[in-house]
Amino acid sequence: MITAAARDNAEWCDLVCRAHGTPGVFTGRAWTSPVRTPPFYPDAVTLAPGATAADVLGFIDTGSGASVKDSFATLDLPGFDVLFEAQWIHRPATGPARETGPAREIGAALVWEVVDAAGLPAWEQACFEGEVTGLFRPAILDEATVLRGRIGDDVVCGSVLSPSGQVVGVSNVFGRDLDAAWSGTLSMAAALFPGRPLAGYESDPEAALRHGFTTIGPLRVWLKP
Repeated sequence: MITAAARDNAEWCDLVCRAHGTPGVFTGRAWTSPVRTPPFYPDAVTLAPGATAADVLGFIDTGSGASVKDSFATLDLPGFDVLFEAQWIHRPATGPARETGPAREIGAALVWEVVDAAGLPAWEQACFEGEVTGLFRPAILDEATVLRGRIGDDVVCGSVLSPSGQVVGVSNVFGRDLDAAWSGTLSMAAALFPGRPLAGYESDPEAALRHGFTTIGPLRVWLKP
Protein backbone atom coordinates (compact mmCIF):
# COMPACT_ATOMS: atom_id res chain seq x y z
CA MET A 1 0.00 0.00 0.00
CA ILE A 2 2.93 2.40 0.57
CA THR A 3 3.87 1.93 -3.08
CA ALA A 4 0.35 2.93 -4.16
CA ALA A 5 0.36 5.92 -1.81
CA ALA A 6 3.77 7.06 -3.04
CA ARG A 7 2.69 6.76 -6.68
CA ASP A 8 -0.47 8.76 -6.02
CA ASN A 9 1.53 11.44 -4.24
CA ALA A 10 4.04 11.61 -7.10
CA GLU A 11 1.20 11.99 -9.59
CA TRP A 12 -0.22 14.84 -7.50
CA CYS A 13 3.21 16.52 -7.44
CA ASP A 14 3.45 16.07 -11.20
CA LEU A 15 0.00 17.58 -11.68
CA VAL A 16 1.01 20.71 -9.76
CA CYS A 17 4.22 20.95 -11.81
CA ARG A 18 2.37 20.43 -15.11
CA ALA A 19 0.02 23.25 -14.18
CA HIS A 20 3.16 25.43 -13.96
CA GLY A 21 4.41 24.17 -17.33
CA THR A 22 7.18 21.99 -15.87
CA PRO A 23 6.17 18.30 -16.00
CA GLY A 24 8.32 15.69 -14.31
CA VAL A 25 9.50 12.28 -15.49
CA PHE A 26 8.34 8.88 -14.20
CA THR A 27 10.52 5.78 -14.11
CA GLY A 28 9.95 2.52 -12.28
CA ARG A 29 11.84 3.77 -9.24
CA ALA A 30 11.23 7.51 -9.03
CA TRP A 31 9.46 10.60 -10.24
CA THR A 32 11.88 13.47 -10.87
CA SER A 33 11.65 17.04 -12.08
CA PRO A 34 14.52 18.34 -14.24
CA VAL A 35 13.82 21.90 -13.06
CA ARG A 36 13.10 23.27 -9.60
CA THR A 37 9.54 22.62 -8.54
CA PRO A 38 7.01 25.12 -7.09
CA PRO A 39 7.18 25.96 -3.36
CA PHE A 40 6.40 23.10 -0.93
CA TYR A 41 6.83 20.45 -3.66
CA PRO A 42 9.76 18.02 -3.92
CA ASP A 43 12.08 17.71 -6.90
CA ALA A 44 11.87 13.91 -6.66
CA VAL A 45 9.67 11.22 -5.13
CA THR A 46 10.86 7.63 -4.81
CA LEU A 47 8.37 5.03 -6.05
CA ALA A 48 9.99 1.71 -5.09
CA PRO A 49 11.67 0.41 -1.92
CA GLY A 50 14.81 -0.37 -3.90
CA ALA A 51 15.27 3.19 -5.18
CA THR A 52 18.74 4.61 -4.55
CA ALA A 53 20.34 8.04 -4.52
CA ALA A 54 21.44 7.43 -8.12
CA ASP A 55 17.81 7.08 -9.20
CA VAL A 56 17.08 10.67 -8.17
CA LEU A 57 20.19 12.83 -7.88
CA GLY A 58 21.24 12.49 -11.50
CA PHE A 59 17.87 13.76 -12.72
CA ILE A 60 17.22 16.89 -10.63
CA ASP A 61 18.85 20.23 -9.97
CA THR A 62 20.89 19.33 -6.86
CA GLY A 63 21.77 22.91 -5.96
CA SER A 64 20.75 24.62 -2.73
CA GLY A 65 17.05 24.17 -2.08
CA ALA A 66 16.72 20.80 -3.80
CA SER A 67 14.36 18.40 -2.04
CA VAL A 68 13.65 14.68 -2.27
CA LYS A 69 10.68 12.77 -0.87
CA ASP A 70 12.14 9.48 0.34
CA SER A 71 8.91 7.48 0.31
CA PHE A 72 10.33 4.44 2.10
CA ALA A 73 12.77 6.24 4.45
CA THR A 74 15.67 4.22 3.04
CA LEU A 75 17.87 6.70 1.16
CA ASP A 76 21.27 8.05 2.08
CA LEU A 77 21.68 11.41 0.31
CA PRO A 78 25.16 12.92 0.77
CA GLY A 79 25.02 16.68 1.28
CA PHE A 80 21.30 16.66 2.15
CA ASP A 81 19.69 17.12 5.56
CA VAL A 82 16.42 15.61 6.75
CA LEU A 83 13.85 18.39 6.54
CA PHE A 84 11.09 16.40 8.26
CA GLU A 85 9.82 12.88 8.83
CA ALA A 86 6.22 11.74 8.46
CA GLN A 87 3.97 8.71 8.29
CA TRP A 88 1.99 7.37 5.37
CA ILE A 89 -1.67 6.97 6.32
CA HIS A 90 -4.34 4.73 4.84
CA ARG A 91 -8.09 4.36 5.28
CA PRO A 92 -10.03 1.51 3.68
CA ALA A 93 -13.12 2.25 1.64
CA THR A 94 -16.08 2.67 4.01
CA GLY A 95 -19.22 4.69 4.35
CA PRO A 96 -19.34 8.36 5.38
CA ALA A 97 -17.10 9.35 8.27
CA ARG A 98 -18.39 9.46 11.81
CA GLU A 99 -18.78 12.98 13.08
CA THR A 100 -16.78 13.92 16.15
CA GLY A 101 -17.65 16.31 18.93
CA PRO A 102 -15.57 19.19 17.57
CA ALA A 103 -17.00 18.73 14.08
CA ARG A 104 -20.57 18.85 15.39
CA GLU A 105 -19.94 22.12 17.22
CA ILE A 106 -19.59 24.06 13.97
CA GLY A 107 -21.33 21.57 11.68
CA ALA A 108 -24.65 23.42 11.55
CA ALA A 109 -23.01 26.44 9.90
CA LEU A 110 -20.27 24.65 7.95
CA VAL A 111 -20.94 24.08 4.24
CA TRP A 112 -18.72 21.71 2.27
CA GLU A 113 -18.36 22.04 -1.50
CA VAL A 114 -16.03 21.53 -4.44
CA VAL A 115 -13.87 24.55 -5.29
CA ASP A 116 -13.95 25.92 -8.85
CA ALA A 117 -11.30 28.03 -10.57
CA ALA A 118 -12.80 31.27 -9.25
CA GLY A 119 -12.61 29.98 -5.69
CA LEU A 120 -8.99 28.81 -5.78
CA PRO A 121 -7.37 32.12 -4.66
CA ALA A 122 -9.49 32.33 -1.50
CA TRP A 123 -8.90 28.63 -0.78
CA GLU A 124 -5.15 29.07 -1.24
CA GLN A 125 -5.12 32.12 1.02
CA ALA A 126 -6.83 30.13 3.77
CA CYS A 127 -4.72 27.00 3.32
CA PHE A 128 -1.30 28.65 3.21
CA GLU A 129 -2.18 31.68 5.38
CA GLY A 130 -0.90 34.06 2.73
CA GLU A 131 2.59 32.50 2.49
CA VAL A 132 2.25 31.83 -1.25
CA THR A 133 -0.03 32.91 -4.07
CA GLY A 134 -0.63 31.32 -7.45
CA LEU A 135 0.65 27.91 -6.37
CA PHE A 136 -2.54 26.04 -7.22
CA ARG A 137 -3.45 26.91 -10.79
CA PRO A 138 -6.85 26.13 -12.35
CA ALA A 139 -5.38 23.33 -14.50
CA ILE A 140 -5.12 21.09 -11.42
CA LEU A 141 -8.92 20.94 -11.30
CA ASP A 142 -8.95 18.79 -14.44
CA GLU A 143 -7.57 15.86 -12.42
CA ALA A 144 -7.91 16.70 -8.72
CA THR A 145 -10.77 17.83 -6.51
CA VAL A 146 -10.20 20.76 -4.17
CA LEU A 147 -12.63 20.93 -1.25
CA ARG A 148 -13.54 23.75 1.06
CA GLY A 149 -15.59 24.07 4.21
CA ARG A 150 -16.99 27.56 4.58
CA ILE A 151 -19.05 29.51 7.05
CA GLY A 152 -20.74 32.18 4.99
CA ASP A 153 -18.04 33.46 2.65
CA ASP A 154 -15.21 32.56 5.05
CA VAL A 155 -13.13 29.49 4.08
CA VAL A 156 -12.35 27.83 7.41
CA CYS A 157 -11.09 24.40 6.31
CA GLY A 158 -10.34 22.36 3.23
CA SER A 159 -8.36 19.62 1.53
CA VAL A 160 -7.42 18.08 -1.81
CA LEU A 161 -8.49 14.71 -3.21
CA SER A 162 -6.33 13.30 -6.02
CA PRO A 163 -7.53 9.96 -7.43
CA SER A 164 -5.06 7.68 -9.18
CA GLY A 165 -4.58 3.94 -9.52
CA GLN A 166 -5.61 2.05 -6.41
CA VAL A 167 -6.26 4.97 -4.07
CA VAL A 168 -7.55 8.49 -3.71
CA GLY A 169 -4.87 10.76 -2.29
CA VAL A 170 -5.77 13.10 0.57
CA SER A 171 -3.53 16.12 1.07
CA ASN A 172 -3.49 19.73 2.23
CA VAL A 173 -6.00 19.09 5.00
CA PHE A 174 -6.26 22.30 6.99
CA GLY A 175 -8.66 24.08 9.28
CA ARG A 176 -9.27 25.92 12.49
CA ASP A 177 -10.77 22.64 13.68
CA LEU A 178 -8.89 19.65 12.23
CA ASP A 179 -11.57 17.22 13.34
CA ALA A 180 -14.14 19.15 11.32
CA ALA A 181 -11.72 19.29 8.39
CA TRP A 182 -11.12 15.53 8.38
CA SER A 183 -14.77 14.66 8.98
CA GLY A 184 -15.96 16.84 6.11
CA THR A 185 -13.21 15.64 3.81
CA LEU A 186 -14.09 12.00 4.42
CA SER A 187 -17.80 12.58 3.89
CA MET A 188 -17.07 14.34 0.60
CA ALA A 189 -14.66 11.58 -0.45
CA ALA A 190 -17.29 8.92 0.24
CA ALA A 191 -19.79 10.82 -1.92
CA LEU A 192 -17.41 11.72 -4.77
CA PHE A 193 -15.30 8.53 -4.87
CA PRO A 194 -17.44 5.76 -3.38
CA GLY A 195 -15.69 2.50 -2.71
CA ARG A 196 -12.19 3.94 -3.02
CA PRO A 197 -9.58 3.67 -0.23
CA LEU A 198 -7.77 6.85 0.84
CA ALA A 199 -4.06 7.44 1.36
CA GLY A 200 -1.75 10.31 2.16
CA TYR A 201 0.88 11.31 4.69
CA GLU A 202 1.03 13.47 7.78
CA SER A 203 3.94 14.62 9.93
CA ASP A 204 1.47 14.53 12.83
CA PRO A 205 -1.14 11.87 12.01
CA GLU A 206 -3.07 12.15 15.29
CA ALA A 207 -6.14 13.85 13.79
CA ALA A 208 -6.25 11.43 10.85
CA LEU A 209 -6.05 8.45 13.21
CA ARG A 210 -9.12 9.71 15.05
CA HIS A 211 -10.99 9.43 11.75
CA GLY A 212 -10.25 5.85 10.83
CA PHE A 213 -6.80 6.08 9.24
CA THR A 214 -3.89 3.88 10.22
CA THR A 215 -0.19 4.54 9.77
CA ILE A 216 1.46 2.18 7.29
CA GLY A 217 5.09 3.29 7.19
CA PRO A 218 7.56 6.17 7.45
CA LEU A 219 8.84 8.64 4.89
CA ARG A 220 11.44 11.40 4.95
CA VAL A 221 11.86 14.62 3.04
CA TRP A 222 15.48 15.64 2.41
CA LEU A 223 16.66 19.19 1.68
CA LYS A 224 19.93 20.47 0.24
CA PRO A 225 21.08 23.41 2.38
